[in-house]
Amino acid sequence: MFGTVGWGSLSETERGSYYAQHRAFADAVDQRPGCRLVGGNALTGGADATMVRFAGAHQAVTQGPYAGATDQLGGYYEVEAPATGDVLELVRHLPSSYTIEIRPVLDSA
Repeated sequence: MFGTVGWGSLSETERGSYYAQHRAFADAVDQRPGCRLVGGNALTGGADATMVRFAGAHQAVTQGPYAGATDQLGGYYEVEAPATGDVLELVRHLPSSYTIEIRPVLDSA
């Protein structure tokens, strides 16, 4: 989930609205046949990021967000679902200010 909402600038009521939408999402996942919320977390801001790049044996470490990034990853959910269409319906419960990226997890088996 990507967003530019400054959490600290939100009122208690606005924060409550965000929490309620996340609860509604979790409830919708639980109620949808074949779907399961596997996990998820909120992430700290991009300023807390550590970027690591490799060039051969050389490791370059940079503090802070990726310079080319226009959005910051604010959190993620891992949802087990029969099809992407199920997830597309479920994410309607999340805040409309979010940009949401949906990707399948690679099966490593």
